Amino acid sequence: MSAQVFTSVFAEELRRYLAFKQDMGCYGSSRIWYLRSFDAYCTEHGVTCFDQPTVEGWVISKKASQLGSPPSWMSYIRDFGRWMRTHGNPEAYVLAESWRAGFAHSRPYLLSRDEIKLFFQSAAELKTTSPWKWQSVAFFGLMHSCGLRTCETRRLRPQDVDLEKAGIDVLWSKGNRSRRLPITAEIIDILAECDRTSRKIFGQQRPRFFVSSTPAPVAPASIGVMFNRIWDHAGLPRAIDGIQPHPYSFRHHFAYANIERWMAEGTDVNAMLPYLSRYMGHASLDSTYYYIHTSPDFMDGYAALTRDGQGVFPEVGFQ
Repeated sequence: MSAQVFTSVFAEELRRYLAFKQDMGCYGSSRIWYLRSFDAYCTEHGVTCFDQPTVEGWVISKKASQLGSPPSWMSYIRDFGRWMRTHGNPEAYVLAESWRAGFAHSRPYLLSRDEIKLFFQSAAELKTTSPWKWQSVAFFGLMHSCGLRTCETRRLRPQDVDLEKAGIDVLWSKGNRSRRLPITAEIIDILAECDRTSRKIFGQQRPRFFVSSTPAPVAPASIGVMFNRIWDHAGLPRAIDGIQPHPYSFRHHFAYANIERWMAEGTDVNAMLPYLSRYMGHASLDSTYYYIHTSPDFMDGYAALTRDGQGVFPEVGFQ
C-alpha cells in the first residue's frame, strides 16, 4: 500500500494496521474504502486525536450519507481503535457496540418440515438436461444438512469432499476463514452418487464438485433459478407479499432447528452457541445470536422438528 493513500495524522497507524490485517489473511477492499473515508474526514476537519468526538463524528457523517445501510462497516473503525490501544495509544477510543442499535436484520423465511420434504421430493424428480438433474438434491442437501452458505457450496472442489473420512473442507470462506465439517452417512450416499454421475459424464477432472453443462463452476444466479423451479414444481405456495423462500433459507433452518432442539431438551443454548457459530463459519457470536431473536414466534413454527429428536451436528436431517 502506497504512502500516498492516507493523508491524515493517523496515516502511519492506518498503513500499519492494514498491513497487520493482511498478515492475518484479511484482504477485503471494503475495510480499506471505509478507512480511507475516515482518513479523508480527519484531514478535512483537521483532527489530531483519536477520541470519541472524532470517531463518532465520522460515524454520524457516514450514516447520514448511507441511509439504511447495514452497520457492519462500523466494525472497521472499532477494530482500528482496539488495534491502536494495543500499539502505542492506550487512550484511543473504541466505538461502542450501542451504535449498532436500531438496525434490523431482514426476517428470514422459516421453512416447515413439510416444505422441506416436498422440496427434496421435487428435486429428485427434476426434469432438465443440465447437471442440476443429478446435482440438485446433493447441492441443496448440503446447504440444509450442514448450514452452508450458497457460495460455500458452489465453490467446493472435488478434493474438498472427502467421502471416505466423512467430511468436507470449506476453504477461505467469508472473512478468509476455513473449517472442516463432518457429514453423515445419508449425505455421503447422496454426494457419492452425484460424484459418480459427474465423473461418468465429465471425466475425472472438473473445476468444482458442482458444475454447469460446460462444465464450468455453477453460476451464482442459477442457484436461485433452480431453487424456484424446484419449489414451484413441488406445488409449494408463495406469499403474494412479504417474505419469500430462497436457497439461504436452508442455512437459516439449520440454525433454528439446532437451537430449538437444545431449548426443548433443556440444554444451555448459550453454552452451545460457540459451537454453532464455529460450525456455521460466523466471525463472532453476534451473527449467531441473530438466529435467536430475529423471529419471536419461531418456536411455534418449529415445534414439530424437536418432537422427532433430530441430531445435533452435523445435520438436521431431511425429515
